[in-house]
Amino acid sequence: MKKVFASDFDGTLYFYKAEVKLPPENVEKIREYQEAGHLFGLCTGRQVGGLTPFISGLVRPDFYITSTGANIVDGSFRPIFRRGIDRPVVDKICKFVNPNDPNERRISIDINGIIHVFAEMDYPGEYHVITGMNDAMVGMVHQLGIHNESEPEAEELAAAINREFGDHVNAFRNVVEVDVAPKGCTKGQGVERLRQYYADKYDGIRLYGIGDSINDLPLLLASDVSYTFPYAPKEVQEAATKVVENIVEALDDSMKERSW
Repeated sequence: MKKVFASDFDGTLYFYKAEVKLPPENVEKIREYQEAGHLFGLCTGRQVGGLTPFISGLVRPDFYITSTGANIVDGSFRPIFRRGIDRPVVDKICKFVNPNDPNERRISIDINGIIHVFAEMDYPGEYHVITGMNDAMVGMVHQLGIHNESEPEAEELAAAINREFGDHVNAFRNVVEVDVAPKGCTKGQGVERLRQYYADKYDGIRLYGIGDSINDLPLLLASDVSYTFPYAPKEVQEAATKVVENIVEALDDSMKERSW
């Protein structure tokens, strides 16, 4: 049985508001974990293209569960699972979120793992500026990400999207972001699909998950052992197996746990 560690990205491994965004001790411990023969990967609301510019040359995940489980690839970016939202539904959601100004709330759309937005932005990786779904690239829309100014605003918007479009999508609050994934896609479903993918190859896995926000709850509940932090919301702490100070402590705990 293989130990497999699935980590949230923002607020767990990577801290975009901090001076040191990807702490070197996190990178070192991940390498140690993988060198010990275990698997480490990401489980995030970000697109594939929203990860690679920030970890290239530092962290080499064994898998990527991206767009809240709608696009799962292995460490070489070969597809494991893909699901999309119908493009007319995406167009309706964009107009629902920003009925007057397409940039009132910043919306990013994941198409084939590549970011699409409605205005230029300061971003080091590949992205496309579009006016709507008509001039967006051909391909599968895995998720929408919507930026809000506050957590209550994000909570309200997620609830409104679920009420209006719940037959097609699941909307989750991720701190001040709202992640809108295809119906049936969650981080929990993502790791369950990963468990199925690895089942025969490793005769089963022991799954460890870590996250810091509400959208990580399905990941924590689907993991055999789960971790979160003292700064996570109360309901996230209650769902986790253990509360730790950082991901280094969680990886150490996973390595020390006896093998099956």
